[in-house]
Amino acid sequence: MANVTVIGAQWGDEGKGKIVDWLASRADAVVRFQGGHNAGHTLVIDGKTYKLSLLPSGIVSGTLSVIGNGVVLDPWALRDEIAKVEAQGVSISDDNLAVADNCPLILPIHRDLDGLRETAAGTGKIGTTGRGIGPAYEDKVGRRAIRVCDLAHLDKLDPQLDRLCAHHDALRAGFGEPPVDRDRLLADLKEIAPFVLKYAQPVWKRLKKVRKAGAKILFEGAQGVLLDVDHGTYPFVTSSNTVSGTAASGSGLGPNSTGFVLGIVKAYTTRVGSGPFPTELEDEVGQTLGERGHEFGVVTGRKRRVGWFDAVIVRQSCSISGVTGIALTKIDVLDGFETVKICTGYRLRGKVMDYLPSHAADQAEVEPIYEEMEGWEGTTAGARSWADLPANAIKYIQRVQELIETPVALVSTSPERDDTILVRDPFMD
Repeated sequence: MANVTVIGAQWGDEGKGKIVDWLASRADAVVRFQGGHNAGHTLVIDGKTYKLSLLPSGIVSGTLSVIGNGVVLDPWALRDEIAKVEAQGVSISDDNLAVADNCPLILPIHRDLDGLRETAAGTGKIGTTGRGIGPAYEDKVGRRAIRVCDLAHLDKLDPQLDRLCAHHDALRAGFGEPPVDRDRLLADLKEIAPFVLKYAQPVWKRLKKVRKAGAKILFEGAQGVLLDVDHGTYPFVTSSNTVSGTAASGSGLGPNSTGFVLGIVKAYTTRVGSGPFPTELEDEVGQTLGERGHEFGVVTGRKRRVGWFDAVIVRQSCSISGVTGIALTKIDVLDGFETVKICTGYRLRGKVMDYLPSHAADQAEVEPIYEEMEGWEGTTAGARSWADLPANAIKYIQRVQELIETPVALVSTSPERDDTILVRDPFMD
């Protein structure tokens, strides 16, 4: 049996939650390996909706759920999310939830800095969630981070607080803010420490044991490849690497553990926040797609920008992330359109391009080249086999996989777990 790594192959919000939940019911462990509570995964199980930001999607089905060292952890957000999910009837304990003890913490000062920067940026706003993700990753790389394991040694924290506050006090002064209140920060950490330490452990060791037993591990990515800090539409990206390779470094398992890489791809394109978006539709068609697809961010509630399917960026994402097969989601949102369009290339100052260039100015200027296809009558909603799909919907799916040069492994036809057409089982490779 193979392990499976799930990543978003667009700008996030591709419907990963449903697919991960569907796979998690057949996995022995689910691992979050990057990002923080800026992620948003919606699960719909037997008509009941669960909205997760930090917890791995396997937690709802009782599967061992692991928050890896590549995640930045807001301990107060974790506490609140666990309380919310438990109120919905989900049982959570140290038997089914593990948090890496070397995971860096998101602190209140990170949220402060995130908000101050975005407010001051004016037209240069990145469009962050304001939850402190970027500043926390900066402190990790700058070797100033307070980590989960430090919560068990708060009496020895002064040297780290010296480094942390020296950095943040200078930044805060630049915004006219007072220095970090060290006593308050330490008191907050003492208050939350017992809660987090219940789940803390060297997860690499636990996962090694799981893998040695021949169990199936599902690695759950957040955001999407086009938000990767290296490979995305920089600077309008997240602060972590979202590509599949991060599953190894962000969990403590080696690169040979990632297995089948499943790229989640929406049948059209959406994006939250600022940045280039070549196929964006600001007309009635875009409005219709957004309304049908309920395109609002799970975390922020922000209205998503909407456009036609862009085969160029998905092909690029699949190549960069080594995608084995894709899960195509929300095909039902395209039901009833007389024609549908797919972007097959770009024009940039008279030159035809088959990839998205790296420079932000070039990304903003590219013009999509469209291929138009006939739409379909009837509905794809709830389909569970190819026989349930209209002929033109099948043609659309086949054309998508031709253009992105990656096969379709799954087709999702509604938010419900069982409304899925399985073409190739990722766990059987």
